[in-house]
Amino acid sequence: MTADGPGGVPPVFGPARLGPLTLKNRIVKSATFEGASPKGVVTDELIAFHERVARGGASMTTVAYLAVSPEGRTDRHCVLLGEGSLPGLSRLTGAVHAAGALASAQVGHAGPVANSKSNGAPALSPSRRFGASGSLTRAVTGSDIDRITEDYRRGARTAVDAGFDCIEVHLGHNYLLSSFLSPKLNRRSDGWGGALEARARFARQVVAAVRDGAGPAVAVTAKLNMVDGVPGGFDLPESIDVARMLEADGHLDALELTGGSSLSNPMYLFRGDAPRAEFAATLPQPLRLGFKMVGKRFMKEYPFEEAYFRPEARRFLGALDVPLILLGGINRLDTVESALAEGFSFVAMARALLREPDLVARWEQGERDDGRCIHCNRCMPSIYTGTTCVEAGPVPTG
Repeated sequence: MTADGPGGVPPVFGPARLGPLTLKNRIVKSATFEGASPKGVVTDELIAFHERVARGGASMTTVAYLAVSPEGRTDRHCVLLGEGSLPGLSRLTGAVHAAGALASAQVGHAGPVANSKSNGAPALSPSRRFGASGSLTRAVTGSDIDRITEDYRRGARTAVDAGFDCIEVHLGHNYLLSSFLSPKLNRRSDGWGGALEARARFARQVVAAVRDGAGPAVAVTAKLNMVDGVPGGFDLPESIDVARMLEADGHLDALELTGGSSLSNPMYLFRGDAPRAEFAATLPQPLRLGFKMVGKRFMKEYPFEEAYFRPEARRFLGALDVPLILLGGINRLDTVESALAEGFSFVAMARALLREPDLVARWEQGERDDGRCIHCNRCMPSIYTGTTCVEAGPVPTG
């Protein structure tokens, strides 16, 4: 389906297979919370967000974050997959398709990262602990696992009914399935905790349910943490082993490799400047004072390097045959080309396309300018009012 370039390297711009799909190039827009679904409603702003990316040349854009369960929303402004969201999501995928790209739905359960106060329901985690909103979580029961697994299956069917071409299962950032993988967060002594195979059982069961719900005509991928970036958390050797388990199960068309913890270390995912003052300004006054005391510990600062996850991701190339998607601060066309030359099947871009949605189209037309994202990460606090690049200024909504 795809003609190789010089030296057998696949070209960036040319048809590429992802399971049952044919993508027009090898650059996809990774999931970044859009902050454009007040009270969980699909808005014209959310649709325009992805329409811009589609018109800008990416082969596929990923909608984040679609919750499968009410208590699994990040907060009450998160879209919940179900009959209520189906018309809006159908409009979104229709707009993306009309603009020339495919649409992927990132599905998941926030687990301990959920804001229990906003959701009006306790956050869930493998073992009882304090969650992201400061309240104690409730330990997941066996009946919870059965229910949530079925929620994933139904959510996948809703996504397909809405016209999504691909479903990405969120296995990262210490959301529920990722927290089960973590030996730090999963202290269970039953069949869902302890040894790695038991900690991976829930994630594998969910991926199988999503594949069943999606059917054969839709691609299924997973976003997997390579490392949590916290002491005692999920690490690289265990992640490679889990990736091998997922590959052996045979339900995935690709793995997107990530890292970090939305619960304990979000900057491990982003790298670059830590916008503590801007983030603190989004918090209510009592929390703002507390954040000033713990902000440096919660939002650590890591130096930015182009394709910063590539050293860890290379370890997966030699261990797996499943296609791999490289993520992590990609701003340059030569980085995309070298990643494909190494054996990665696709690259995922986020912040660079937030600032310049048309960057991919310009590269395809022959430009080779680097993306203009400066990795100030001030887009992070903007998720509460509509995710945008503060350097680029306001974006059109039409």
